[in-house]
Amino acid sequence: QVQLVESGGGSVQAGGSVRLSCAASGRTFSSYAMGWFRQAPGKAREGVAAISRSGGSINYVDSVKGRFTISRDTAKNTVYLQMSSLKPEDTAVYYCAATSSGLGPLSPSWYDYWGQGTQVTVSS
Repeated sequence: QVQLVESGGGSVQAGGSVRLSCAASGRTFSSYAMGWFRQAPGKAREGVAAISRSGGSINYVDSVKGRFTISRDTAKNTVYLQMSSLKPEDTAVYYCAATSSGLGPLSPSWYDYWGQGTQVTVSS
């Protein structure tokens, strides 16, 4: 089992940047593929980015390609989401998630463990 704690959310103007962090507990961080999801009010939770156990494979949803970068630091048991060129439509609660099933679809059902979420608000 793994516990996940996100940090780094906040308010930013359109065009700005934010870096989210997700710290994982336990000694088996490298056993999990990791993902970032977001959920805006009244909308379903959406997969944003995912990274394989080794960090060698990465997936992004089309709407963030070229703007967001996911990475992981095994020594720090942490996964990051660097978000740049932010748009108001990026406003959402962002969640970190872990799966023991390897890198798969950017679907919430693929993931086993979730953080509590962190709010990102982008103003125009």
